[in-house]
Amino acid sequence: MAAPQPAMMLPREIIHDSVPLPHKPGADIHYSLARSNKIDTPNVLVVFLNGLMTDKASWLPVMAGIVRQRKGTSPSFPSMLAYDRYGQGLSMDRDPQDIGKNDGYGHDCADAAADLYHLISQITKGQTLPRLILVANSIGCAIARLFAQKHPVAAILFLDSIMANSDFDFWPDPDRRDFQNDELPDDVTVEQLREQRVKFGAIFRPDVINQEGLDRRNLFRLLPYNDRPMLGTEGSRPWVTVVGHDFQTFADESLKSMGTPISLSMQYSNPIWHQYNRGLVKLTDPKYSKGPFQALGCSHFIQKDDPNLVVDETLDLVDKVRLENSVTW
Repeated sequence: MAAPQPAMMLPREIIHDSVPLPHKPGADIHYSLARSNKIDTPNVLVVFLNGLMTDKASWLPVMAGIVRQRKGTSPSFPSMLAYDRYGQGLSMDRDPQDIGKNDGYGHDCADAAADLYHLISQITKGQTLPRLILVANSIGCAIARLFAQKHPVAAILFLDSIMANSDFDFWPDPDRRDFQNDELPDDVTVEQLREQRVKFGAIFRPDVINQEGLDRRNLFRLLPYNDRPMLGTEGSRPWVTVVGHDFQTFADESLKSMGTPISLSMQYSNPIWHQYNRGLVKLTDPKYSKGPFQALGCSHFIQKDDPNLVVDETLDLVDKVRLENSVTW
């Protein structure tokens, strides 16, 4: 059954539908799909992966921008797929795998990566296996990495990836025996530090449950390092682009939404996150990597704050993949 159209105006090339996955019957995944408008276009599929706090609707402006920029041109726009995981957005059905498990602790990110493989297989049934380009934000980046460890991908665009091996405990522990007050910026008190640690822990700690029942407690074991294992194989590495948030914009947003002193973000959160991003570019050979660079004016959800940037970086990867395979546009 076709899914309802979103309120925003979209190119008619983007359709919306739902499908049950063969390994999890009885539960539908809702998706938005744009198929390339040229028969002779290389078989490339761009797949967009959400974070926990967004859904596939966050990618629709990016998909629309790519269609409008490349429609009727050569090269044409690629086929594109955005989807809502179980329990997210329009995919109201719960993951059947979660039945009988502790409430909120069901499937994990490895299961989500396996679901993506089955979804792509359903969407491309009867077609030549496409060259996959994964465009991911937040925890979607972790799912993309787990997917790429088991299946060939041509390229990945990481947009402010989750720090998969972290419990998001960015800041010093004021109750640590050897804690020193000079570890804090001059304008931050110990009481403010304690308050921020409690606030962030209540939202971002891996054992905090979420709407879709995605269990993050084992993520640090699934992806213990930011720079390994490398993706692909020797002589067949993917293109990798790594984009992080704008330090100042993120600090301003954290102050507004969480009351986080800007100096805490600047001294701790931003440098730690950037160091993680520096490892992600090492998941491929240097000649295939780009970044990390900051998305100016963007906080964590880069595809929402600057869809045009994501359009440009996605098409950059699409063109690289097409050229790499010596195909005719």
